[in-house]
Amino acid sequence: MGNLELSTACDFLNQGKLVAYPTEAVWGFGCDPYIEEAVHRILEIKQRPVEKGLILVAAGLTQFAELTKDLSKDQLALLESTWPGPTTWLIPDPKQMFPRWIKGDHESIAIRVSAHPLVNSLCSEFGKPIVSTSANNTGEAEIRSRLILEEQFADKIDYIIEGELGDQDSPSKIRDLVTGNILR
Repeated sequence: MGNLELSTACDFLNQGKLVAYPTEAVWGFGCDPYIEEAVHRILEIKQRPVEKGLILVAAGLTQFAELTKDLSKDQLALLESTWPGPTTWLIPDPKQMFPRWIKGDHESIAIRVSAHPLVNSLCSEFGKPIVSTSANNTGEAEIRSRLILEEQFADKIDYIIEGELGDQDSPSKIRDLVTGNILR
């Protein structure tokens, strides 16, 4: 993927548009998490209730610096030991830095630092985290083929970023940073 494609994807994100992109395991949908209309478009396409919340993906821990600055050394070490990688962490958001249309009914925010080079480059170029949710209808199988992605969603998204899926067999594991519990 070239810089022009990344730049084009970022232009779409900045305009509140939706992009599809390959992740470590499946195709994903993304948008700027701070543009409420874009987030609601993704939720509508996926038929996903806002109450469930969404995951944000970033290029590095620094993109979540404000959220993580009050974490303990042990909590930070735990994050750093799994990132970049396929673990999503639920991190408390007591200062309400992230909007309800991202967190849903939860007090924590679900975040991940991706090890996928394309996702990492996209978030780096965009300069902040993006929404990362599987490109499928809620409850249906994840999409692992660009052809199927195009057949089902080409008329509902604004831009598809070229690239290959990573070598993970399943979407990211979700863990709670406070309890350590694995939720997925």
